[in-house]
Amino acid sequence: MHYNESSENYLETILCLSKKLPVVRSVDIANELGYKKSSVSIAMKNLREKDHITVSDAGFINLTESGREIAEMIYERHELLTNWLTSLGVSEEVASEDACRLEHVISSESFAALKKFYLSQNS
Repeated sequence: MHYNESSENYLETILCLSKKLPVVRSVDIANELGYKKSSVSIAMKNLREKDHITVSDAGFINLTESGREIAEMIYERHELLTNWLTSLGVSEEVASEDACRLEHVISSESFAALKKFYLSQNS
């Protein structure tokens, strides 16, 4: 299961915002990512067409089951990769930035092996 990096980032952002805010709107996503509202609108249209999100008449964005699955997969990768890199002595900021890049390109097989190793070392 691989989607484009942009879609994955948007879905992960919606998931994270939904944990902090009562509702998620395009403007919240634009503010969080530092993108123009017009760019976010195009992305939301694409995600809606792929059935990864729903948008209410009031403009509230919700993840569908498929959108939530992708978002949670990317979020898990981001958290584990960030924690792994910081445990190796990388600063929190750099670790998070690198994790953001790695989370989209690492294979499922490599991530599963890294996760198993990391968890065995930190349990």
